[in-house]
Amino acid sequence: MAMKLINEKGKLFGIINVVDLIIVVMVIAMVGAVVTQILGSRVQAAVSPQVDCTMEVCIIGTAPRLLNELERQDLVGEKLVSGNEYLDAYVEDVWFEDYITQAVRDDGIIVDAVDPSKKDVIVKIKCKVAKGTASPKIGSQELRAGRTYIVKTQTFESSGTIRYVDIAQE
Repeated sequence: MAMKLINEKGKLFGIINVVDLIIVVMVIAMVGAVVTQILGSRVQAAVSPQVDCTMEVCIIGTAPRLLNELERQDLVGEKLVSGNEYLDAYVEDVWFEDYITQAVRDDGIIVDAVDPSKKDVIVKIKCKVAKGTASPKIGSQELRAGRTYIVKTQTFESSGTIRYVDIAQE
């Protein structure tokens, strides 16, 4: 006697009900989709070869009180933070540059002028990114010149603009 694909009780190969099998397959597919969404970038980063990435973030027109705090803290060597996790990225250097603002002279001409108290803060950050990735990231933040980037360590946080990103081609 040949075994039927679906028996008279509706079981596939006499083992599992077809409706139950469909439900199990759907649950596995949904769990797989959720895991891919949550861990997808981490898995890609873990299996892809990593290359060095350097970027500069400019915090424009920083007030004197924050400049004093940055000098006091000396962020060089500090790891970046995202949420409640340390990232595989750190501050390589921090320096101040003149903050250039525009002023209107008495004759109506607009000229560039150095602000006497504010400075631009430049934060150089080093990290590793997946080789050949189309969207390099540190944590959840994409790295592209011109984008806003939140520089966040354990004791400091401020938004700036990415000036440049350099990804090694190794």
